[in-house]
Amino acid sequence: MNNLNAGAADDYQSGTPSREDCIYTSCYCEENVWKLCEHIMIQKQFHLEEVYAVFISNDRKMVPIWKQKSNSGDEPVLWDYHVILLHVPSRGQNVIYDLDTVLPFPCPFDTYTKDALRSDDFIKSIYRRKLRVIPADIYLKTFASDRSHMKDNSGEWRMPPPPYPCIETAESKMNINSFISMDPKVGWGEVNTLTEFVQRFGMT
Repeated sequence: MNNLNAGAADDYQSGTPSREDCIYTSCYCEENVWKLCEHIMIQKQFHLEEVYAVFISNDRKMVPIWKQKSNSGDEPVLWDYHVILLHVPSRGQNVIYDLDTVLPFPCPFDTYTKDALRSDDFIKSIYRRKLRVIPADIYLKTFASDRSHMKDNSGEWRMPPPPYPCIETAESKMNINSFISMDPKVGWGEVNTLTEFVQRFGMT
């Protein structure tokens, strides 16, 4: 529990995954979260039905997120999309797992939204965030990626891929665009605005 601040530790249950427990590959946040969901399912540290994968993007695929490891200052990183894990325990406060943040791991939901997502009220409309919230069990069953979106036009990797095999299902080898899309008519889960997301899961 060393990665939690004292207030969070008082409210949060023991047995939470640490950063050291997690499989991590830079710039493959969707797979990092998939592997974390798998870890939770196998280790049974808490109930999988309390866990959600959350894709953050928008129609222009330009979403600012603060407190990211790739920017040491107070300026946001502009991602095309980002993926975090949300834990909604039956007791205690909701928390966010973000393997790319400099904030605590896990981080209290209200702290993460305040410091990393901030507000859409003070940014241009083209940067306003939407969030696709997918139950972890559905994410584990449906997500597939052949990692082709991480190759350039010559077929070279933009960033080195994870060392394990590509994640696929019986139905698909590549469907990541259905998760990144913020069209509620496609894909899995429920698409929220940032305000809706904070109202749905926050304490304040």
